[in-house]
Amino acid sequence: MKKLVAEFIGTLWLVLGGCGSAVLAAGFPELGIGFVGVSFAFGLTVLTMAYAIGHVSGCHLNPAVSVGLWIGGRFDKKDLLPYIGAQVLGGIAGAAILYYIASGQPGFELGGFAANGYGEHSPGGYGMMSALLCEVVMTFMFLIVILGATHSKAPAGFGGLAIGLALTLIHLISIPVTNTSVNPARSTSQAIFVGDWAMGQLWLFWVAPIVGAILAGLVYKYLSPETAD
Repeated sequence: MKKLVAEFIGTLWLVLGGCGSAVLAAGFPELGIGFVGVSFAFGLTVLTMAYAIGHVSGCHLNPAVSVGLWIGGRFDKKDLLPYIGAQVLGGIAGAAILYYIASGQPGFELGGFAANGYGEHSPGGYGMMSALLCEVVMTFMFLIVILGATHSKAPAGFGGLAIGLALTLIHLISIPVTNTSVNPARSTSQAIFVGDWAMGQLWLFWVAPIVGAILAGLVYKYLSPETAD
């Protein structure tokens, strides 16, 4: 239960910090942080939680990460669904907090609410196949970094830094394409509040990250199993 509470809190922080930076700060007239700032905000949420709860739950914060670690032989199958449930609920809680903060501004309009999308809902107008490929590849590389940085033979103590910076880089690449998901819990939390098109496109932001994570788990298990010399 402590692990599930940690995953709930961590995913809440990821959504509140990452999506919150996009909703509350990115478009601020004088001090807008832009998509570069949003990219760093997402990376910082994972970096801070890695050192806060990594020793409690492993700091997955993402159903795709849990799946990839399971495929890679780093995570027990019996914990998979409970972890995913805690992550999704934590993400929704973070989105709810963000919604109530944002709606306190006069003239508030929900808009896209940092939801993920493709086609006309892609920040750069990218189509479905571009979005699908982008999410698969970005999640694949994210899991490769996670599996490598947390390997027993990797330098101790630096895993959180590598993972946080990887997520920052992923956002710098893919915000224009999909607003960056690589995390079904993050996508679900925002889509629930936006509804309509966001719920209709949510399938891609479950399928693509899970596929990318599975591929990464298989590849990294081949490249560097825990038992390797």
